[in-house]
Amino acid sequence: MIDSRLTKMAEVLVDYSLELKPEDKFLINTTDLATPLVKEVYRIALLRGAYPEIQIQPEGLSRIYYATASNEQLQYVSSLREMALGSFQAFLSIIADHNTKSLTNVDSEKIALRQRSMAPLNQLFMERAAKGEMRWCVALYPTLGLAQEASMSLDEYAEFVMEGCLLNSSDPKAQWQEVHDQQERYVEFLNGVDVIEVKAQDTDLRLRLKGRTWENCDGRMNFPDGEIFTAPIEDSVEGVIRFSFPGIYSGKEVEDIRLTFEKGKVVKATASRGEELLHSLLDTDAGARRVGEFAIGTNFGITKFTRNMLFDEKIGGTIHLALGSTYLETGGKNQSGIHWDMLCDMRDGGEIYADGQLIYKDGQMLIDD
Repeated sequence: MIDSRLTKMAEVLVDYSLELKPEDKFLINTTDLATPLVKEVYRIALLRGAYPEIQIQPEGLSRIYYATASNEQLQYVSSLREMALGSFQAFLSIIADHNTKSLTNVDSEKIALRQRSMAPLNQLFMERAAKGEMRWCVALYPTLGLAQEASMSLDEYAEFVMEGCLLNSSDPKAQWQEVHDQQERYVEFLNGVDVIEVKAQDTDLRLRLKGRTWENCDGRMNFPDGEIFTAPIEDSVEGVIRFSFPGIYSGKEVEDIRLTFEKGKVVKATASRGEELLHSLLDTDAGARRVGEFAIGTNFGITKFTRNMLFDEKIGGTIHLALGSTYLETGGKNQSGIHWDMLCDMRDGGEIYADGQLIYKDGQMLIDD
């Protein structure tokens, strides 16, 4: 994994995704496993004149926290984190898990309690990002734990990551600009649409978007990227949807999720496995039962479900909904302590209609250039 592509990744993250400027206060958050990438990002950030800070999470810290913390401690909001979220200009979170299953046996109620306590900080983050006061990106460094979760060897997984990030290209930044240009055509069309209907196996969903904005996800806030998304009008979602891939939350899997919506709210929810966690998260707060995001995945370089939503939600030929908090740039208003993405495969008979016009079939956009 330590090759020229690591330097390419760091350069794309610093110069393209985060557009670091001189004197930007910049926080990098990850585990010790991502040290090779952190060093490259740190070096390049210094060359660009930024002020990088590094926060490294040791293995097992989250498990110790949930096993030991009292309810009062679970609700405590770090003043250090609050200060950073309120004043830094750039944030990079690098997923580099030792063990993706470390929280499997944690009480679901503890996770939900912690998520509720973090809602004000999540809202501050969303507000500053929407105002353009700060930039953020989530990236990934291949680890053995992530490779095992994806049923690959570490070398295979590293190549999978490089391909999905377009880092095998001689000029990844130019490649991501091409992604931007293609998706911008989709966004321009969809910004004039009011009613979206989604039809697939066990899925018949309707939502309204009038006045909302579609966002072009082109490698800036997520790396890799490849999706377009918006936020539906909060009380407009009606119908049923079945998520054909497991929902992943804090390393826990919820399988065969089926949701029924009335007036924008989940009124029925079932799962073949993990239903207790599903209901705990739905009861996090008032906003957890509403949709904060509707998105279409467009990255056909990501060919396999890996149980990591940074990659999985970008799979070309899929859509996803996120329950909970919205991205304010879209014009959405829903607030919650959670933002939980759930993925639906559209490649075998799935259809999307925009104001009655078929614009998507079998995982492919039909919108003319």
